[in-house]
Amino acid sequence: MNKISYLIIRLSVAISLFGHGLVRLPKLQTFSDGMLKEFENSMLPSILVMPLSYAIPIAEFVFGLLLLVGLFTRFSAFGSAFLMLLLMFGTCMVENFGALPSQFIHAGFCAILIHFIQSNSFALDKTSKRT
Repeated sequence: MNKISYLIIRLSVAISLFGHGLVRLPKLQTFSDGMLKEFENSMLPSILVMPLSYAIPIAEFVFGLLLLVGLFTRFSAFGSAFLMLLLMFGTCMVENFGALPSQFIHAGFCAILIHFIQSNSFALDKTSKRT
């Protein structure tokens, strides 16, 4: 894969995650309350949903920021992929199947980031030989 192509994919995933986290963090309690309400009729107990409702925006922000600057890129791509899998499971539990295509696309791009990690460039990882 071309280094510029990889950079574009990395930055695309980064901006999406970072943006999601950035707008949710200032209203974390509101986000959590909304998520709890959305899941109240699902099979998932609120004792499981509540901690995730706080963790998701933080994970989006952190993974997005790390991918944006290219630091711990491999870890961030795996973390982002795992986050997408969690979101996909939750989406299925509330039967919000319209959100799945976007989550599939994110997961696919995370897989590309992981598979072509050797093409990572313009990244802080490169200053210390980390990926």
